[in-house]
Amino acid sequence: MNKSLILLTTTLLLTACAAQPAPHTRRHTPQPTASAPDFSNIDLNSLGLRIWKNECAGSIPGLVSWNAGEDFPSLGIGHFIWYPAGYTGPFDESFPKFINYAQRRGVQVPSYMTGPAPWPNKSVFLADRSGRADAMRQWLAAHVQLQTEFIILRSRAALPRMMQASRTPAAVQARYNALAATTQGLYCLVDYVNFKGEGLKPTERYNGQGWGLLQVLEEMQGTPQGRAATAEFSRAASVVMRRRVANSPAARNEKKWLPGWLNRCATYK
Repeated sequence: MNKSLILLTTTLLLTACAAQPAPHTRRHTPQPTASAPDFSNIDLNSLGLRIWKNECAGSIPGLVSWNAGEDFPSLGIGHFIWYPAGYTGPFDESFPKFINYAQRRGVQVPSYMTGPAPWPNKSVFLADRSGRADAMRQWLAAHVQLQTEFIILRSRAALPRMMQASRTPAAVQARYNALAATTQGLYCLVDYVNFKGEGLKPTERYNGQGWGLLQVLEEMQGTPQGRAATAEFSRAASVVMRRRVANSPAARNEKKWLPGWLNRCATYK
């Protein structure tokens, strides 16, 4: 394990030990416990820490944040979207789905993490001195493995949609399954969706060509297994990124982002 993962693991353990519910906080009674999914072939802790590092720089504050230009906060290692009351946005609101998953798994969830987001806008979020955001960060830091399970299950649920949208569904399924059989392969699948999406939206196209996970799986050659599968995924992802930049409007100057995108693709090998 490299130094970054050791540091993140230490931080996670210390935070989990320190995490306590806020005073006078009412906690929901857990729903009947659902059986744990079988992830026996996956190092959930290692995978979760890598997602946390990529999405939140591995930081505790990053577990509850409100990005510039957005109308909602993002929470957890996967930056799950959480809409304020009365707001309806164009993206999948994933945080309530994660909370529902946690409750079904028998995990106690603080009441302030259910329902709509408690802040109507970013200004109120930044001005909040109640300690609620910090309490949420502590809870999330103590449940990284649970978030990782949820992210994997969301990825599995997306496979039928990608197959339906593909002209080569059997190949997409075979490549997905080969990658999903290893920790590094699952990292490729879930991180790329966080990075560039599933590739299903018609609006996410330049010259009719997309750049999501579906397009990377279609770009792969053959059905390699193990490390050969992740190396081929890395190559295909780089091809898709270069193609996106080549097709992009000149005014967007996307070539300035290409080196960083290719560095991200290199982590998939």
